[in-house]
Amino acid sequence: MRRWWPLTLRGSGAAVLAGASLVIAQRAGIPELMYFGVLMTALLVTAATTLVIARRTDRVTRTVSPDVTDVGARAEVVVRVGLQTALPTAPGRWADALPAGLRGHASGVFPATSSALGRDTVPVELRYEVVGHERGVHALGPLEVITTDPFGLVRRRFALGRPSPVTVAPAIVDLPPLPPTGGEAGGTRQSAALQLGQGLDNLVARPYARGDSMRRIHWRATAHRDTLMVRQEEQESSPAATVVFDRALSRWSPAAAEAAGRDLAFETAVSACVSAVARLVHEGYTVDVVDSDGELLADPVDGGEDAEARALAASFAAITARAEGSSARVIPASAAVMMGPVVVITADPARDHALEPGAFAQRSALPIMIMVSSHADLEPARAAGWRVANVRPGGDIASAWSDATERGLADVGR
Repeated sequence: MRRWWPLTLRGSGAAVLAGASLVIAQRAGIPELMYFGVLMTALLVTAATTLVIARRTDRVTRTVSPDVTDVGARAEVVVRVGLQTALPTAPGRWADALPAGLRGHASGVFPATSSALGRDTVPVELRYEVVGHERGVHALGPLEVITTDPFGLVRRRFALGRPSPVTVAPAIVDLPPLPPTGGEAGGTRQSAALQLGQGLDNLVARPYARGDSMRRIHWRATAHRDTLMVRQEEQESSPAATVVFDRALSRWSPAAAEAAGRDLAFETAVSACVSAVARLVHEGYTVDVVDSDGELLADPVDGGEDAEARALAASFAAITARAEGSSARVIPASAAVMMGPVVVITADPARDHALEPGAFAQRSALPIMIMVSSHADLEPARAAGWRVANVRPGGDIASAWSDATERGLADVGR
């Protein structure tokens, strides 16, 4: 009731005085009280009228920096309000509606504004910080403003602008480096040449063709020939790796299919998936991310392109578990041709006998399996040749990764 009551405490007192004065003046025949009651009533009406005509919004824009925030990371929100007002306005209060996926203190004093006569708008800029709390695409706003008349008698509460979408991506955990891997599948040696710039001048350059990535431009050859040239052999220098994200609903709770952020175990798995991609990309691998049914979940991420790995994490902001298909396998049939590192993110596949024989692990140069479960049975995966570790929902993904890559023996259980 108090939220929508238009009068302030001072205004409520003025209304009571006006009413009492009019009643007493009529019964006691005191004209002075009648004049006072009419004056107070007129003052309240005038105050309400000034609020109606004084302020009108022109536009509201929000800028979130960075435009995609991670779970647990901070972002700054700047709200710019353009006001058209015929009269100066008194200070008020503002509050921006925060969704469940964000945490922060989004309220403060709305400044007094001068008259906009002779100019288009009166600009007002508001700032606050939020922290990503839950993965997903959330609606931030609208902006609510509470203002009063110059006498502080009447308040007006109104919403400005429309909600703005804010993307909260899964957290990318900094994982330990991979152990050395020899042969074609090793990414460390090849990526070092790319990152340090060694050998780039020895690559074969060819003229730029429509559709070539701007990242492949050979600037020295371009300057020498006065035409755009690209590095022809850049892609061959980046070995391939695969991350399998098992989204089958039978291995997660039903809440994991409803919306992002509903199931802690699935959220831990999503974070483990994007963290594994970021580590592999940083070490020079071109990474494919596939579901357990073989579906490609994103475009391949080029080795050394950390920005693309973060973009993939942003694309996973709304990913959920999927309904079971015709096969309950954890590793897709296409894994038969995977020769480089293969990272599998799943729950406990042993509980529904969905773990395939160890042929896939034997073909891969570095077979890693991270199970997200409170009670995972690691033995079947170990017997199949996987470097396996378990992380509990909400647990330490980096420790599980280190355990799987270096030892592959212990249950992290954190």
